[in-house]
Amino acid sequence: MEENSKILIVDDERDLCEILQFNLESEGFDIDIAYSGEEALKKPLRNFNLILLDVMMGGISGYKLANTIRKEMNLNIPIIFLTAKGDENDILTGFNVGGDDYISKPFSIREVVARIKVILKRGAKTNQDTNAIVFKDLKVDLKKKTIHISGENINLTRKEYEILSLLLKNMGQYISRDEILKRIWQDDVIVTERNVDVNIARLRKKIGEYGSHIKGKSGYGYCFH
Repeated sequence: MEENSKILIVDDERDLCEILQFNLESEGFDIDIAYSGEEALKKPLRNFNLILLDVMMGGISGYKLANTIRKEMNLNIPIIFLTAKGDENDILTGFNVGGDDYISKPFSIREVVARIKVILKRGAKTNQDTNAIVFKDLKVDLKKKTIHISGENINLTRKEYEILSLLLKNMGQYISRDEILKRIWQDDVIVTERNVDVNIARLRKKIGEYGSHIKGKSGYGYCFH
């Protein structure tokens, strides 16, 4: 069902964002807002079902953000462009960088809601496969609890698998060592943050070139980027 679907609004017009948020939440959607492309990239984008994306923003444009989401982050989240520009070339550009639909401003809220529901029902593109997480040639099978790189099975321990899955599900977001301990080791009180470092060091070696995507930052923790 499209109700309770998570939607990210990316637009630097705060009044418009508030109007969209109020009306979309009234329709049962779970709404988050980013007022710039830079702010959007700090969000756990993989967790959203759809993005409403303004084209003309300061800094990273909507087109550039969409291209980053599609080409660099390898995410298939449905994207609807919102823009005051509506000529044929703009529309074609939007589709060429991976947009699923294009709504010209000014628009009616009813139209936005209708377009969102159509795309969510279509289901041709989703932000994540319920049974797998894929990043380039790295695939995590969430059902079988296996890791493959270019089709080759990678043998990980349970903790290594759970850490990698956690980082991939929150791609681009730093997760503290303490949070990793709470999620992966839960009530096991004998472990320390050093256990996280040791497991991640082993994990990096086992996944080869993809190990460099696991970034560590003092005071922040780890993230897959």
